[in-house]
Amino acid sequence: MLARSRTLPKTALIAFALAALITSPSGAADKRSMILATTTSVRDSGLLDTLLPEFTEATGIRVRVIAVGTGAALRMGREGNADLLLTHAPASEKVLVDEGIVTRRTPFMENFFVIAGPAKDPAKISSAISPEDAIRRIDAAGAGWVSRSDDSGTHKREKALFHAAGLDPEADRDRLVRTGTGMGLSLQIAGERRYYILSDIGTFLAFHKRVGLEVLSKPGSSLRNIYSILQLDSSRFERPLHTSEAEELERFLLTKKTQRAIGAFGLDKFGRTLFTPLKLADDAHASPVSK
Repeated sequence: MLARSRTLPKTALIAFALAALITSPSGAADKRSMILATTTSVRDSGLLDTLLPEFTEATGIRVRVIAVGTGAALRMGREGNADLLLTHAPASEKVLVDEGIVTRRTPFMENFFVIAGPAKDPAKISSAISPEDAIRRIDAAGAGWVSRSDDSGTHKREKALFHAAGLDPEADRDRLVRTGTGMGLSLQIAGERRYYILSDIGTFLAFHKRVGLEVLSKPGSSLRNIYSILQLDSSRFERPLHTSEAEELERFLLTKKTQRAIGAFGLDKFGRTLFTPLKLADDAHASPVSK
């Protein structure tokens, strides 16, 4: 393979600038505010824009959202730069649980990943027997691929799929674009180039009309995408965490009313739900740490 992959400008500096901004002192108003570090897929789907205003109105707690890749969100949690995490990389989340940084990990909703691409489907992945077979076909055909390459939950799953397909996810390939950015922008780049891409279904549906790509993969267990709420151990950090506010947001997300709202999200706009709420205890309290 002659051509090397192209890496697009990254947005890490923006994320760090935002993190610095929101952690600066701002007076008494911050007594009822908190920082939620989450994945761009949740933000780009529009789910938080639907849920958080009701939470703030009911509690008076202002939620400052930092939407980055799951890897960056988990690092924020490790360093005590967030009050609550909402991520979708179970293996990486459990590392923080095992280290005692996360005191409670609560899976609360799920959807699935899809491999999307141009309707003409030059690699013929629509007839692939599995997601891993689809990846092998894309590689064998030398078809274009867009990778987020940002250590997000989606990027972690992409690498796992390449490994399962017997391919090196770090190798440079012809017609490979590494964006280093979020799901929405990565989908737009894939759409402009008519390349294949791995995406969560929620963000894909939110951007479907803009990018002109189609879901070409078949469902499979390796495409299941679980989102979890991670509570942090405040005693580990010099910065005081807004733990009570974080716990209030967790309880809100687990109420039957909010779970129903998650289950209905997308029906009016997309004709299908973007997330499936997971069955939780009726008393709406978080489950014990799951390992």
